[in-house]
Amino acid sequence: MMAASRLFGRCGGLLEAAKAFSASFAYSSSSSSSGNGRGLMRVIPVSPQLGKFLGASEASRTDAIKKIWDYIKLHNLQNPANKKEIICDEKLKTIFAGKECVGMLEISKYLSPHFLKSK
Repeated sequence: MMAASRLFGRCGGLLEAAKAFSASFAYSSSSSSSGNGRGLMRVIPVSPQLGKFLGASEASRTDAIKKIWDYIKLHNLQNPANKKEIICDEKLKTIFAGKECVGMLEISKYLSPHFLKSK
């Protein structure tokens, strides 16, 4: 312990500042779960097609993607030969621009136009 304090002794102020910052960051990020959210967690209006799929007129991006994945897994829509590929049924085609097949990394790209800009 003595060697560590000698090694980091000059950085004590920096360590205290880092601890204070991380504590304030943890407090602010946990308080954002009350619904206000920022970034991907912010609830914003969605298009009528996505709203019909989700059953809500507003959603956060993370909730929308989570519900879409739940739907994909529930209806076994992943390609058995290539799990990175989603085979779209009629309901998914309405939100994925009519595509027959969508890669799992393309989901965000096809969902982006469904999130309407806030005024």
